[in-house]
Amino acid sequence: MHHVRNATWAEDASRVRTGNAPRTMAALRNLAVGALRLAGHTTIAAILRHHTRNPNRPLATLGIMQSTGQIT
Repeated sequence: MHHVRNATWAEDASRVRTGNAPRTMAALRNLAVGALRLAGHTTIAAILRHHTRNPNRPLATLGIMQSTGQIT
């Protein structure tokens, strides 16, 4: 897991080093990797790039539907 986090988010170069912040960031990154793997994705870096192009894609991966803001 460390290799995936380091290769994808450059975790070793992170400047977050005090208190509980490093452990919290690692936990959030583990959560992201786990959610993507549960969704069937194997290449984490590629799917992260894909998700950054549209803010609705991460929500869809998590099964969260974004409201359109229209009243019907």
